[in-house]
Amino acid sequence: MKHIFGPVNSRRLGRSLGVDLFSEKVCNLNCIYCEVGPTVHLSCQRAEYVPTREIIAEIDTFCRDRQRLQTVDVVTVTASGEPTLHAGFGTILAHLGEVAGRPIAVLTNGTTLGDAVVRQELQLADIVIPSLDSALAESFRKVDRPAACLDLAEIIEGLVRFSHEYRGQLWLEILFVRGLNEGEEDVAALAGVIGRMRLDRVQLNTVARPPLESFARPVDQRRLQEIAARFRAIRPGLVVDLLADAPRQSKEQQQQAGDGQENRPDRLVEIVHMVQRRPCTAADINRTFQIGGPEKVEQLLEPLVRAGRISKRRHGDRIYYH
Repeated sequence: MKHIFGPVNSRRLGRSLGVDLFSEKVCNLNCIYCEVGPTVHLSCQRAEYVPTREIIAEIDTFCRDRQRLQTVDVVTVTASGEPTLHAGFGTILAHLGEVAGRPIAVLTNGTTLGDAVVRQELQLADIVIPSLDSALAESFRKVDRPAACLDLAEIIEGLVRFSHEYRGQLWLEILFVRGLNEGEEDVAALAGVIGRMRLDRVQLNTVARPPLESFARPVDQRRLQEIAARFRAIRPGLVVDLLADAPRQSKEQQQQAGDGQENRPDRLVEIVHMVQRRPCTAADINRTFQIGGPEKVEQLLEPLVRAGRISKRRHGDRIYYH
């Protein structure tokens, strides 16, 4: 399938079935930390970049397999870019609500929430996770590199308005890049926006996978803890999470889960589709496909590396497949 992937083990959502609304990256940002790669179409225009009927047909094909559907905790609507730029976004959410029988989450960069139509469409989701990396124009330009059609003040007003209209779970994600948006002035400005929003949780992230730009570096855990404490003080009971890797399985669990799984004929195709969307370690791949441990994943993928179908890249102390 071109637009359905997983289910994958999500740090936040459990076993997540992904629905990717694009075939190439369409976005109104070109973030320096993006693991997907450079934006191919930098635009604020909503359009049917991929036929809606094509995406719905893939959803129906997956949902007819009741056994596979039972392995899904949540359906996550995302994109190689910004999903709300797809003109069929609302239609796709409505169809998922009819056929999937699972909670629907949406990952969005939050830039389109000034549009009343988008805000109304998002009411169909059970969980919305928008992002806001900076509330200061200079930092926003440096980190997110927005299209000229975007205005940060309008983005913030859209986020605030949506937060008070929406009745589902709303989790704001903020990704910090060392030296660019984690200073005191940036944190104070973000705290001001958070104080105006109705939020269920705030999730702090940093550069964890190979970024688009090599100069995008992670913020250390001590600084993230300091920022988390600052945000928790905004409102009693506000949940502030530091996003971390999914827990590791023991070798016994890996072996038991992986028995026979590496021989599925569609396994390699699914893995290639996964690493096309985001760089993954052997451990990431194993957690999703239950192959029997990172070592088995490495053995399975080595022929693809030699053939040039996928590549390996070191980031920090880890090797990622692309």
